[in-house]
Amino acid sequence: MSSTSQPVSAAAAGAAQDSGRPAPPQPGKLTFVAPRRAKPPRHLADLTSAERRAAVAELGEKPFRADQLSRHYFARLTDDPAQMTDLPAAVRDRLAAELLPELLTSVRTLDCDGGTTRKTLWRAFDGTLLESVLMRYPDRVTMCVSSQAGCGMNCPFCATGQAGLTRNLSTAEIVEQVAAGARALARGQLAGGPGRVSNIVFMGMGEPLANYKAVLGAVRRITDPAPHGLGISQRSVTVSTVGLVPAIEKLAAEGLSVRLAVSLHAPDDELRDELVPINTRWKVREVLDAAWAYADRTGRRVSIEYAMIKDVNDQAWRADLLGRLLKGHLVHVNLIPLNPTPGSKWTASRPRDEREFVARLEAHGVPVTVRDTRGREIDGACGQLAAATE
Repeated sequence: MSSTSQPVSAAAAGAAQDSGRPAPPQPGKLTFVAPRRAKPPRHLADLTSAERRAAVAELGEKPFRADQLSRHYFARLTDDPAQMTDLPAAVRDRLAAELLPELLTSVRTLDCDGGTTRKTLWRAFDGTLLESVLMRYPDRVTMCVSSQAGCGMNCPFCATGQAGLTRNLSTAEIVEQVAAGARALARGQLAGGPGRVSNIVFMGMGEPLANYKAVLGAVRRITDPAPHGLGISQRSVTVSTVGLVPAIEKLAAEGLSVRLAVSLHAPDDELRDELVPINTRWKVREVLDAAWAYADRTGRRVSIEYAMIKDVNDQAWRADLLGRLLKGHLVHVNLIPLNPTPGSKWTASRPRDEREFVARLEAHGVPVTVRDTRGREIDGACGQLAAATE
């Protein structure tokens, strides 16, 4: 899954909004502001603990009821108000209606990899489609979440880009993807029996740092200790970006210990301008300088995401250039065999070119792995399932 995609123009966004359809992509444009749409209903996960207590008090109930609701949602992973039997029925129904509205409805769920990978297509309150993926490995369970419906970063090889940017997701819509995955896992719905989500990656639909406030809120809800949040370690959360330098700098100042992943995809500005158009605003060295500053501030190793595209960015000399740029820094490279979208001219690198790329990076002393290609048979690249459904 990737955090890059096609943008929309204001006119196209407005026309699509009027028709109820996602806006079509417009080539060559970047979109940072999502089209104006109705806001999702307020949810417990949108609020801090103090805000929850205030919201409950405004409804004429005792503030401690907010703690009860939080315990059910975050700690017990309860999604049925009828099971919240420590709240009186009348209070329960009212509070659930006000603070636990249904945010996401499952449209399709597809399993593969022997039932250890599950991709879910969700429909939000306004018909917006988004995707999440739950992946079980021998030593961890990783949840890949979306931060936007569509994306405005205009990367031409990304499946999400074919839909353009529809809108930002709310904090609660992001958190609910994780909570839904946690419920499925706790109930033994993934092969391997009951378990817990251990890792979160913001590598689904959208550019997380273009939806900064909601993503930051989601990170805090995901990592706050139960019952205030889901209690997942900050060190097990990865936030990806195509390189929004000011937002990287802002994230570094938040005092978090989440990992930063930079979707680089090319080591030279000439090619990256084409593959990742935000590079026309912040060049490779600016992005990497911001990443190194983030690593220095947090002590966390930066991940460099690099989609391997046949005869485009997989040449040996580009591996050498990338190795020289990264050598000596707190960094790890994830090479991603491209999951091509139907009709796309982009396809995955040849195995021999992939092996040579790895060898060149290792020769520079740069740690590198080739990402496990989960979910290919279930439209695993982000945006494919939503596009097929549309």
